[in-house]
Amino acid sequence: MAMFTYTARDMSGKIKTDMIEAPNEQGLVDKLQAQGLFIIKVAAMAEMMQEKSVQKPAEAIKFHHDKVKLEDLLTFSRQLATMLEAGVALLRSLNVIIPQVQSRQLTSILKQVRTDVEAGKSLSQSLSKHPKVFGQFWVSLAEVGEASGTMPHVLNKLANHVQEQAEFRSTIISVAIYPAILFTVCIGAVVFFALVVAPRFEEIFTAMHAHLPVMTQVLLAVFKFIKTNLILLLAGGVGGFFVLRAYLSTPQGGLMGERLMFRLPVVGDVVKLIIVERFSSQMAILVDSGVPILLALEITGRLVENQICGSLIARIQEEVRAGKGIADSMAQEGFFPVMAVQMIKVGEETGELAKMLNHVAAYYKSNVEAFVKRFGTIIEPFMLVFMAAVIGVIVVSIFLPLFKLGQGGAPH
Repeated sequence: MAMFTYTARDMSGKIKTDMIEAPNEQGLVDKLQAQGLFIIKVAAMAEMMQEKSVQKPAEAIKFHHDKVKLEDLLTFSRQLATMLEAGVALLRSLNVIIPQVQSRQLTSILKQVRTDVEAGKSLSQSLSKHPKVFGQFWVSLAEVGEASGTMPHVLNKLANHVQEQAEFRSTIISVAIYPAILFTVCIGAVVFFALVVAPRFEEIFTAMHAHLPVMTQVLLAVFKFIKTNLILLLAGGVGGFFVLRAYLSTPQGGLMGERLMFRLPVVGDVVKLIIVERFSSQMAILVDSGVPILLALEITGRLVENQICGSLIARIQEEVRAGKGIADSMAQEGFFPVMAVQMIKVGEETGELAKMLNHVAAYYKSNVEAFVKRFGTIIEPFMLVFMAAVIGVIVVSIFLPLFKLGQGGAPH
């Protein structure tokens, strides 16, 4: 038998610290979990004495990147869920996970979380101090897991959600990359002609006193303007981008941008479906984890990252607080598709709200992915034709006077 110290939290949320004798650490963990305690820290007295007497040198950790990516959060939630499910104490789990984190920022945050847990704070309280990385969504689910004793289950749900969002975002980005590359190459070709090719041909035409077609004159004038004002054009473009981004980050500018986006043909409908999918998937995991409906709506309203939809959800929350159903309140707003409203109504009536929200999210996610793939299939040849047309017009405009001279056109 060996002596152990432990720190745990009971069902009421109170911290309990004590020293107890047990055959081994796993036996102690099983005993404490059987008593309904959520284990924060377990340590053998011999190990504690050894840690105090021997100071290990800090190992240099090589980080792959500085910022926190979705993949970092996915890995963290998966690892923590697996270790807690295996009965490893929270503090020891953090000690094992932190050296494996590839993000410098997340490592720093998790070290602060570990310090707070060592001081007796709960995981949800520790995460809440870092809202830019662990938002209200994470904190609320952690609170539910601590209160119900189902932290591994909740973390697995959270990991699944993070993974689905990462895959969804990756699908959209991968389709947009190729057209963006083609457009960049096209702009680069225009700038190359303006700075290098056009001036040389203009010198040739001037020396030969050639009569230039209107198309060539216009093109050379455009190229001359680009060459003369290139720095101003670049500065104006970059400055305009940052000014526009700063304006859109304000509540008034963001609202105007959202209204404009929703009014765009086709694109507006797709953006709306993305928001519906995000709303449904986040509500599903919150409701399924045991978060009250009103709190779930409040959290989701902040997470959809859309002011218009956030205001709608706030009104739905007030209607639900007054006694109305979610589906009836959603139908009244006129923003959500009819099928989504009907499925959520069935979920409310059958007591399977979380299940139906998952179905809604999966349906609109597949719709958006199908549209994105079709869009990618259409936009790629369109961009190739556009690029070929731009380069073709430039080449024809530049070489047309030479063709006329070669056919016997007399210079003036």
